[in-house]
Amino acid sequence: MTDHTRVRGRSPVPAPLLDPTTLGDLLRVASAPDYDRWADQIRRTGGCSDPIHLAGWTVTKDRTSGETLHRYTTAGEPGGRLRLACGNRRASRCPACAWTYAGDTYHLIRAGLAGDDRRDIPATVREHPRVFTTLTAPSFGPVHNRPDRGACRCGTQHRTDDPALGTALDPDTYDYAAAVLFNNHAGDLWQRFTTRLRRELAARAGLTQRDLKESARVSYGKVAEFQRRGALHFHAVIRIDGPHGPGSPPPSWASIDLLSEAIRAAVTHPYTSVTSPASGDQPTRTFRWGKQLDVRPVKAFGDGSDITEQAVASYVAKYATKAAETTGTLDRRIGELAELDRHRLPEHTRCLITACKNLDPLYPDRRLWAWAHMLGFRGHFSSKSRRYSTTLGELRAARADFRAAQEREALGLEAPEPDTVLVLTDWQYVGHGHTPGESALAATIARDIQLNRETAREALQELHGERTDQ
Repeated sequence: MTDHTRVRGRSPVPAPLLDPTTLGDLLRVASAPDYDRWADQIRRTGGCSDPIHLAGWTVTKDRTSGETLHRYTTAGEPGGRLRLACGNRRASRCPACAWTYAGDTYHLIRAGLAGDDRRDIPATVREHPRVFTTLTAPSFGPVHNRPDRGACRCGTQHRTDDPALGTALDPDTYDYAAAVLFNNHAGDLWQRFTTRLRRELAARAGLTQRDLKESARVSYGKVAEFQRRGALHFHAVIRIDGPHGPGSPPPSWASIDLLSEAIRAAVTHPYTSVTSPASGDQPTRTFRWGKQLDVRPVKAFGDGSDITEQAVASYVAKYATKAAETTGTLDRRIGELAELDRHRLPEHTRCLITACKNLDPLYPDRRLWAWAHMLGFRGHFSSKSRRYSTTLGELRAARADFRAAQEREALGLEAPEPDTVLVLTDWQYVGHGHTPGESALAATIARDIQLNRETAREALQELHGERTDQ
């Protein structure tokens, strides 16, 4: 039976999992007179595992009378600090902040599919031609896999959790250099694809490039996904709008079939390629998308299709918080190759990282070693075109405004008019993270928050099911 440590009626912490130093620090934090306020700060960060520490003050004054309407200082906070969420999108670094980032990405993608009146994206955007597209990487050599039929080329029926999946069948012939150079150029390849896509659309509509800009706009939201072999895929929602974005109807010639044809033509066109020049012992390489291409229409929610607005938004949001961890690599920059021994990385991943190290002096402008932990990829994992939908900044601002309104309500303050108040602030960065004991307690708080979310979700699902039955 697992023993637990329970402090002042709070959630239990598994005692055997804590070393004596951590356990002593945990008891120190939990027995401090300001523990409740510290725990409240951590709950407000969502259980952040690496919060930012700020010290300072803010004063709100009436512009006309000079009267102080509100004053706040961190002098009375635990340790004299205010703790804020780190905002890291990687689930491997901070699950709590990654959950928030995934939620923002979900709403961003879904708003571009179903509309959002609060952000001036009409529901009529559902009537625009839109598809969910997956662009794949080419082959750099045969790898262990699980085909739909038959066995792997090695003759083995691999399990889904087999660590051999994605690794090279013959490491001596696998082109590790080409693999990391493709990842490094993937962003450039995407840019060439979107440029060619507009030309293909114009040709099919019988328009010039200038006329296309005046009648239609191509919008997209995309996310990058690492396969187990360490190569990048891009998943993208691609949509045709009118010339002014989602609020304007697309032209009469725009259709899902025309968009799908244009995408397939753009992917295979010779223009949609990127050349890596010869350098040292490396030959000239021309990179193109892989032969596997998936283009499927996005259907409205609830019509029985697998590719629905909600499913696509959830899929993109899931990968927005991941990096190359699926390959076993590190989630931070690598200082030297010796670190790979300490972290016991898989051999296939080691070879990809080593290739980045060896290629770095040959292609200094590509900064391969700086991005070796990403297997050469240095782009944004999730991105969108300017007019696809709302922005992450707008979503974060709306959340900040909501929390500020909650604070004012708790303090009994009225919302000030922006033109009638003067806000003075002085903030300084004073650190980040937790002590060992704080980290254990914060993890417990994060688990409680997650459990509450899951319970609420299940309750809503049950309620929805009851209403459906009625």
